[in-house]
Amino acid sequence: MFVNQLSVFIENREGRLDQVLEILKENNINIISLSLADSSDYGLLRMIVSDPDEGKLALRSKGFSAMLTPVLAVKLSHKVGQLQILLSEICKAGINIEYMYALATGGDDASIVIKTADLEKAAEILGKTGVELIGSADL
Repeated sequence: MFVNQLSVFIENREGRLDQVLEILKENNINIISLSLADSSDYGLLRMIVSDPDEGKLALRSKGFSAMLTPVLAVKLSHKVGQLQILLSEICKAGINIEYMYALATGGDDASIVIKTADLEKAAEILGKTGVELIGSADL
């Protein structure tokens, strides 16, 4: 069970992030979660949005480089060490964790987005730990 993440490459200059957000707003696309990383020349905006396909089309129509990437969305209980336990299981299987960030889903639990080198295997491992994988319909 994967979720499509909308990724946008933007020049690292004033106003570009605002333009991306304006396009999404104009197209009635809600941002559920995001992560922004930068280098000296560009930024990489990763987002979980209400309609990733429409978001990609809208951004591309305005000249932005946008793509969809499958990721895992995982609900975690608020217990000390829960994240470490889950990540340890993935690491024991020899799967590289490429990146992760928090996901806003409401409720009493925490949620994260995880991108691994092998999503299918990671999903299988996480499923055996008893955590809930979140699908697009759940968002």
